[in-house]
Amino acid sequence: MTTTQQNPEHAPIDADAADAPVADESTNVDAAELDAAKAELGQLRADSLRERADLENQRKRLERERDMARKFANERLLGDLLPVIDSLEAGLALASADASALREGMELTLRQLLKVTGDNGLVAVDPTGQPFNPDQHQAMSMVDNAEHAPGHVVQVFQKGWLLNDRLLRPALVVVSKH
Repeated sequence: MTTTQQNPEHAPIDADAADAPVADESTNVDAAELDAAKAELGQLRADSLRERADLENQRKRLERERDMARKFANERLLGDLLPVIDSLEAGLALASADASALREGMELTLRQLLKVTGDNGLVAVDPTGQPFNPDQHQAMSMVDNAEHAPGHVVQVFQKGWLLNDRLLRPALVVVSKH
């Protein structure tokens, strides 16, 4: 009797086995990777929505804060001006007093007002005798004046004002010609 040994490399192929899906480790790994990628994508979408909501909430909060700052930007200045208003009202109530007392009260009130404005960065520009500066002065006219050098301010019609070194109002001046 002869025994036949079959070589596993030359084994007959089963047709049904060739059509069946191969259940090996690579298919399980691919499915696991796909599930992990889907879970990560879902998490990224949720994070993105949360970030968008946070940005929108921050934008709205900043807008509210900006509106409040705009509404109350002058609160300190106006609070500082209340004593000046009180002084003016008291002076008007005593208007029947003599002229010297009224003048003294007005001078005191003006000093209060200038202190408040100075404390808030407002500075007067009185350029009498200085060279004309078109960045801070507005020439109303020119005159011959032997006392002042040409191009210098001879007279100030209205003082100019600077607010924190920025021109708020130019000084209205007369400038010498020669």
